[in-house]
Amino acid sequence: MHATRRTLLAAVFLAVTMGAVQAKDPKELVIGTSAGPYADQIKLGIKPILEKKGYKVRIVEFNDYIQPNFALAEGSLDANVFQHIVYLSRFASEHKLALSELVKIPTAPIAIYSRKHRSLDAAKSGSTVALPNDPTNQARALVMLDQLGWIKLRPKVDPVRASEKDIAANLRGVKLLPLEAAQLPRALQDADFAFVNGNYALASGLKLKDALRTEKISPNYANLVAVRTADRDKPFARDIAAAYRSREFLEVTNRHFPDYAKTDEQLALQAGK
Repeated sequence: MHATRRTLLAAVFLAVTMGAVQAKDPKELVIGTSAGPYADQIKLGIKPILEKKGYKVRIVEFNDYIQPNFALAEGSLDANVFQHIVYLSRFASEHKLALSELVKIPTAPIAIYSRKHRSLDAAKSGSTVALPNDPTNQARALVMLDQLGWIKLRPKVDPVRASEKDIAANLRGVKLLPLEAAQLPRALQDADFAFVNGNYALASGLKLKDALRTEKISPNYANLVAVRTADRDKPFARDIAAAYRSREFLEVTNRHFPDYAKTDEQLALQAGK
């Protein structure tokens, strides 16, 4: 009786396990991204290319920078699109996740905006400046503040790891307000100035051309597609990378995302190389 029951349970477990393995169609891709322009890049450019290759593409939008990497690591997503290599490397290391960069993508820069002032010259003692509270994007904002002459960072500070602790002098006497990146567009209602990541700026209706100062993006801060390290050389990953590197997607970028920083592959295509 017990042996029969054990055999039955084993058979049920095997059937459930096999069903779970077979449930995922290899031609079905689930891509996570932040709401806004990077989701639009997939919808307008990447999804149609992949569908021509026979894939079914489902897009899942997130409103934070935490969940997409956990969802990717646990297998709920096949890829995600929202972050740069500095953030990915730090996050993967801190949480012991086997995630890797697949391909760079056209990126909207972080920039400083204001609804109260038309010029950066309006900054004075007591002016409030909202900026991202996550370490990597906050470092970008602090470097820009240093370049503007509003603060002075410690000599020889690593610009990728700069934090509020590295401020040697607050030359303009501004008040810094660290906030979640997604909240920064709304902060413009109250703050004098706000540093807003490009995706959240565009998603909220801000235009990149309306920024008072825009970051010149370094390779460290170009956004990317991330996948599980074990999947990096799988056919679906190669097809996603090829879609982002294609001339077809370059045309979509030029038409719908003209103010974005293009990837090296896109610049080479555009130059006719």
